[in-house]
Amino acid sequence: MSLEILPLLILPFVGTILGSAAVLLLSDKRAKSLQKPLLGFASGVMVAASVWSLLIPAIEESQAMGNFAWLPAVVGFLAGMGFMLLLDIAIPHLHLDSDAPEGPRSKLGRSTMLVLAITLHNIPEGMAVGVVAAGVVAGNVGISLAGAIALSVGIALQNIPEGAIISMPLRSAGNTRGRAFSMGALSGIVEPVAAILTIIFSEHLMGIFPYMLAFAAGAMLYVVVEELIPESHSGSHSNLSTIGFAIGFALMMVLDVALG
Repeated sequence: MSLEILPLLILPFVGTILGSAAVLLLSDKRAKSLQKPLLGFASGVMVAASVWSLLIPAIEESQAMGNFAWLPAVVGFLAGMGFMLLLDIAIPHLHLDSDAPEGPRSKLGRSTMLVLAITLHNIPEGMAVGVVAAGVVAGNVGISLAGAIALSVGIALQNIPEGAIISMPLRSAGNTRGRAFSMGALSGIVEPVAAILTIIFSEHLMGIFPYMLAFAAGAMLYVVVEELIPESHSGSHSNLSTIGFAIGFALMMVLDVALG
């Protein structure tokens, strides 16, 4: 594995750690008031990253297919959605502001299932970073180092609110601030792991690289549509999440266009 891509794999995890530290600094009341705009911000970043960093490059890499250049993007996108649906069904987890666990029945505690929920969020983000990093290493699939940096920085930025979103409910669930921080931070370790596994997998399948880009996009958008947006718009003051979404989307779009 090339050392130049190592910071790309670590940076999103650092974002999760920084965000989880919010539980050490903010009161429970203040943390609750920030949840909606933070969820919206994370959603905006993920949607923009899926389009500019993954789906558009997938289509551009398929231009040789002529009128069927859209095919890899569509197939990969639907496969990514299906993959996350299977994980959603197979892994017990608990969403924010919910008392009803999803997935198979389990005796796991509330805190553990909250961590599993955010871990599910992080898997597609790690896959996205891994696939663009693999493209940088391959050097012949139209993915630039600058574009990969833009994606990694964008995901790291959205992981800051995401880390806060998981550590603060863990505190509310009865954990000490230190334990809530540790559990929130460690939930992000799945991202570099997923990225490394994606790189290893991609090395043998660069011939279907456009499909892999779209697969990562579909997986990320599943999380946005299934979990982040519904959670951010539950209850009152949903306009705060919409404002957060707009800011996150615009920021990621600027990063990708400016650096990519």
